[in-house]
Amino acid sequence: MAYDLSDLKTRMQKSIASLRDELAGLRTGRASPSLLEPVTVEAYGSRMPLNQVATVTVPEPRMLSVQVWDRQMANAVEKAIRDSGLGLNPMGEGQVIRVPLPELNEQRRKELAKVAHNYAEAARVAVRHIRRDGMDALKKAEKDGDLSQDDSRVQADLVQKATDAAVAEIDQVLAAKEAEIMQV
Repeated sequence: MAYDLSDLKTRMQKSIASLRDELAGLRTGRASPSLLEPVTVEAYGSRMPLNQVATVTVPEPRMLSVQVWDRQMANAVEKAIRDSGLGLNPMGEGQVIRVPLPELNEQRRKELAKVAHNYAEAARVAVRHIRRDGMDALKKAEKDGDLSQDDSRVQADLVQKATDAAVAEIDQVLAAKEAEIMQV
């Protein structure tokens, strides 16, 4: 009986996708609609994500444009962006709110690179936990007699190769984000 690696690979890919999502939220000086994803707006008596009351576009590399659907919500959206803790200063122009992204200084770039490294390390740890789960399942199958010792060793090598590939992909994602952060 061969051990099914597809579940482990799927879980590892989910860890990598989670890393990509976290890194997308890091402000690099280049405009990205995902930068405003954590912003919530006080709208219609409750807190709503910004993308449920407005459309975010990137008209220029260092500018976000927020098109509010309901004109009465423009001030609330502007206030939510200002109070979000992202260090952004929106400028309202009717239903359109322009959000210029300030230039990052060298110290801030280095801080963001450290944050990116922390996210990548958390993803590596998650992948190692998935590998450990896979190895435990192999040992249990071997102990129960469902898997021979030789098959278990072969499957363990496959689990390790999948882990190495996932860690290499994490390193590539981190290197790309780091280059984007350090780009002036």
